[in-house]
Amino acid sequence: MIALLRPAMLARSACRLVTVCLLGLQFGAALAQTAATFAADVAPILRERCVVCHQGEAAPLGLRLDSYAGAMKGSQKGPVIKPGDARASELAKRVRGESQPRMPLTGPPWLSAGQIALIERWIAAGASGGAGAPAAAPARVRRPGDPVTYADVAPILVGRCAKCHSANGIMGGPPEGFRLDTLAATLDPSDRVRVVPGNPPGSELVRRIRGQARPRMPFDGPPYLEEAQIALVEQWIAQGARDAQGKPAAIPVGARVRLHGKLAGPSMLDELQLRGQAGRIDRRTGVGDYVELRGTVAPDGGIVPERIRSR
Repeated sequence: MIALLRPAMLARSACRLVTVCLLGLQFGAALAQTAATFAADVAPILRERCVVCHQGEAAPLGLRLDSYAGAMKGSQKGPVIKPGDARASELAKRVRGESQPRMPLTGPPWLSAGQIALIERWIAAGASGGAGAPAAAPARVRRPGDPVTYADVAPILVGRCAKCHSANGIMGGPPEGFRLDTLAATLDPSDRVRVVPGNPPGSELVRRIRGQARPRMPFDGPPYLEEAQIALVEQWIAQGARDAQGKPAAIPVGARVRLHGKLAGPSMLDELQLRGQAGRIDRRTGVGDYVELRGTVAPDGGIVPERIRSR
């Protein structure tokens, strides 16, 4: 009897094995269909949080994250993505905070746990481009006569300045509490104002990137900002420090300023015409000296000096 049943039992076992294998294949196919891809899953995260810096020819260390090809190419230091190995991929290590400075530099907030997990899953599965993986995004082009907005200068400020001037930059906290990773922080007058809408020479930011104030910025220069980049920042301030939608910023009337430069006359700091003479001028201070000026912002954006002293 046992000998007679054995073939039937073997047949049923074989059927069960085939069924399990088929289910496994179907499950694997379903997983493959839902596997994360650059185009569908990763690119939207990078566009939202990373591409403001990592795009175009000025991308830090040449790392472009505005296209699949750019992300896979990596930076001047080598690949940042190792397909199949999320733990060893520099991109994943940066967004996790295992490599410093943590990315994105505009954080916190950093990427959410879900976004980080998605990037890790994408890399672990082979870092697929996916159908329709975008080519490099075209550089933002301003037509003649278009106003300069924060969208034009953000790549400069975030790309070259926010590595220090952010909440968790390479120097720890931002130097003197000044952040350059968002528009609101850049314009914040709570301590002292560094950007006076409509008045580039009265803006500490311009004086720092031009080298009229020491130390010249960015602190890791040279190379410093290119003349064209400096000119763009100046135009942005001259046109009212507009937000990305083109709305000019309000003049921070009464805000404190602290400017450095060369005293060119009783009421002149370099090319900046002051609103009158300072009530306090140190005795040793004379025309041609490098000085520190403290004052306030007038309703028209001019600078009202209060004290001038040698530095």
